[in-house]
Amino acid sequence: MSDDQGTTVPEQTRVRLEKARAWRDLGVDPYTPRTNRTHTIAEVREDFDDLMAAGAAVTLAGRLVSRRDMGKASFAHLRDGTGTLQIYVRRDAVGDEHYARLKALLDLNDFIEATGTLMRTRTGEPTLEVRQYRLLTKALTPPPDKWHGLTDVETRYRQRYVDLMVNEESRRIFVTRSRLVAAVRRYLDSCGFLEVETPTLQPLYGGAAARPFTTHYHALDQTFYLRIADELYLKRLIVGGFDKVYEICKDFRNEGIDRSHSPEFTQMELYQAYADYEMIMRLVEELLHAVALEVCGGPRLTYNGHEVDLTPPWRRLPMREAILEFTGIDYRALPTQPELYAAARAAGADVAPDTVWPRLVDELFKTFVRPNIVQPTFIYDYPTALSPLAKQKPGDPETVERFQPLVAGLELGNAYSELNDPEEQLARFLEQAADREAGDEEAMPIDEDYVAALRYGMPPTGGLGIGIDRLTMLFTDQRAIRDVILFPALRE
Repeated sequence: MSDDQGTTVPEQTRVRLEKARAWRDLGVDPYTPRTNRTHTIAEVREDFDDLMAAGAAVTLAGRLVSRRDMGKASFAHLRDGTGTLQIYVRRDAVGDEHYARLKALLDLNDFIEATGTLMRTRTGEPTLEVRQYRLLTKALTPPPDKWHGLTDVETRYRQRYVDLMVNEESRRIFVTRSRLVAAVRRYLDSCGFLEVETPTLQPLYGGAAARPFTTHYHALDQTFYLRIADELYLKRLIVGGFDKVYEICKDFRNEGIDRSHSPEFTQMELYQAYADYEMIMRLVEELLHAVALEVCGGPRLTYNGHEVDLTPPWRRLPMREAILEFTGIDYRALPTQPELYAAARAAGADVAPDTVWPRLVDELFKTFVRPNIVQPTFIYDYPTALSPLAKQKPGDPETVERFQPLVAGLELGNAYSELNDPEEQLARFLEQAADREAGDEEAMPIDEDYVAALRYGMPPTGGLGIGIDRLTMLFTDQRAIRDVILFPALRE
């Protein structure tokens, strides 16, 4: 079956198109530009008894999500963005003609406006007894099967609007995400941090170990990159004189997609002058504790069957001890690539023969340590070769002051005492360049302007990046990052 433009349409859509034409023939615009709504459904529910006692006229607007016709009366449910309420339509109340239109021309998914007074049914259910109604929007596609909802995972991701329409759990996840971001922002603002914005398109990427997305800036005739992190720009602001800055933004890394990785993701990064990584550890545990109290009503969460308690203080475990505990490998005792590669393979790590030494340490951590950490834990003191932007521990040139917060197997972020020695930073960049030559595509390029900024002087500084998507996974008990991103990247 085809529409007026010759496009093939499903039978149910054809029927609904005919109903839209019937509304027009009756002089009713099936896509009216405005509504006279007086209350949201949440407002009605909150003040229901007072409004009912006063006999006040109430006008609601929303999507028709159920309907049950019983001869001369119909029960239905109306949903707006704040909730759902039952409506009761009697033929005697709205008139024969309008009741006939309701039964013949209204469908599930249509948006309507309904005016009436409030009542409770014999079972006590809050209900709007409708005196008049009108069509607001005619939906041409019916909802998924009301008993099964939208269960096809592929469709849920590709047509998130349908997922949100029919799955209460999906709506809950994204409401929680929004509240979580707002709580993070409120806490940082209360601590005196300044929210800033840095470039998404950058002439040189940096601040993380990742492969970038590359584009061409036609006006400048120059290659640019979507940022993999905003770290180096935020630290330039510390050089410029700000003491506390943060940004919540999109970052982009041209990497694989899996349960906990998305090439486009949201991150909160902050930098605090005159702080070190121990101060940032305290900030992290206090921040997430405060967010849990605001969003969840308490510090305890359940993730993947584990109950975790975000109450400070969290456990602190050095990386060297963590890897030794779970693998029996002491990477300090195996300083060359062949030695560590042989030990990693013997332990069962899936690593290629050309994996550079720092990546071998990282793979040991990701494979054997991270999945086994349940209660909130800071893994700290990383190998210098794995952390080109972190400050060395005094008296230990092979270790830097870096930590990562782990909860229930989720790596939530990354933080360190920032390297502020410009000559040491340049030397680290050169080491990264050598790693790139050795095949590490994620090694950072040399950012000469950032080194120039450090030469003006950066005070002792602590920095932190927290993944908002993974934090949402934790707070909503979701195992896949795609379930907490509204429109995740998908293969065609």
